[in-house]
Amino acid sequence: MSPVARSQRHAGRALLVAAVGVALAMGIAIGVAVLANQGKVDVRLGDDTFQAGDAESSAEEIATNGPLLYSDVAGGDRDIWVQHLGDDPETGWHAFDARPPGSPRDCVAEWQPDDEVFVASCTGEEFPADGDGLPQYPVTIEDGKVDIDLRG
Repeated sequence: MSPVARSQRHAGRALLVAAVGVALAMGIAIGVAVLANQGKVDVRLGDDTFQAGDAESSAEEIATNGPLLYSDVAGGDRDIWVQHLGDDPETGWHAFDARPPGSPRDCVAEWQPDDEVFVASCTGEEFPADGDGLPQYPVTIEDGKVDIDLRG
């Protein structure tokens, strides 16, 4: 048997293995596409929660400098305020949209420390220190960390 004949057999096997691999990959891709169209696949990009840091140090920061503004924490145009009210870093947390519902992104409810209210830059509408009237997000403290549920 010549070296050329042996080489052609190996090339044929390699081609067969490659073809089977491509067919298998295409089958998986088609299967995922079918399941996604039937609503049986839950596509989730990013986290459902946002960890806003250490509760104690964040509470101290807020007491000194006011609420914390986090820009675009969900990968879109959702900016949120994180507010702490009270003396206990384990309680008194609030997280809410930085904009009134339906407002453009440049219409931010800005913190006014002298009056202890948020004022919408585009309308002058006022919101209390806990953000009541703005879309809210549940806040929990786990292992001393501030955890915000972005699903609202």
